[in-house]
Amino acid sequence: MQKIGVIGAGQMGNGIAQVAACAGYDVVMVDIKDEYVEKGLATIQFSLGKLVSKERMSQSEADGALARISTSTERSACADCDLVVEAVPEILDLKTNILSDLDSICKPETILASNTSSISISTIAQATNRPEKVIGMHFMNPVPIMKLVEVINGDLTSEETNQIVISAAEKMGKTALSCNDAPGFVSNRILCPMLNEAILTLQEGVAEPEAIDGIMKLGMNHPIGPLALTDLIGLDTVLHIMNVLHDGFEDDKYAPAPLLIQMVEDGKLGRKSGQGFYTY
Repeated sequence: MQKIGVIGAGQMGNGIAQVAACAGYDVVMVDIKDEYVEKGLATIQFSLGKLVSKERMSQSEADGALARISTSTERSACADCDLVVEAVPEILDLKTNILSDLDSICKPETILASNTSSISISTIAQATNRPEKVIGMHFMNPVPIMKLVEVINGDLTSEETNQIVISAAEKMGKTALSCNDAPGFVSNRILCPMLNEAILTLQEGVAEPEAIDGIMKLGMNHPIGPLALTDLIGLDTVLHIMNVLHDGFEDDKYAPAPLLIQMVEDGKLGRKSGQGFYTY
């Protein structure tokens, strides 16, 4: 594997591009507007600068990584990539359209990966003629710091594809752990119901946000409390994942908290909107 394509230059996409370039891969980062790819590239430059200032990499290493990243607004730039990772919003139609397009653009041996946090890999793979080469690569946010890549095998993903992706993730300095396709995979199937339970605890007046988060941090050794984490992830994203779990398992234990639904309707999405369970 020599060249990796990343579709999406946002928070996740530019992070994936950065770690891939730092691992020595040639990278093309693609988004729909020049301003988006320029903003993504600026984020990478800033992130690499911080790593240099903390002496976690040399200036020459940072310059080399940056030089390996090219940008484009055309998906055709991924034609010669060995692996393409889409990192676009969690909208099924958007993801299937992108993978269908990439299927016709990329060489037959190219692996197509999705950074989805909850959408079925098997469903996404149906949009292509190479389902054995479609896989989930769920990076954690922030990508340059978090060690995990959750690798999700669809119903038809081949063992060879799985092993190639695990090797690529490990070269990027990540720990790759595999699971099979199911609603929420492992990470969000376990995490988001806990976040939802914390929201229900607040909704029912059991405790204030600071107490709920403090109890989980001090008592359970969590680095960040569940309500603060929901604000970081985005309340709309957590609501989306709870709906995926609720619909996928057809079990009301995954029903999103009414308070979560109301806050999303009110535009209180967490850090990105400046207001969630806390004010930013």
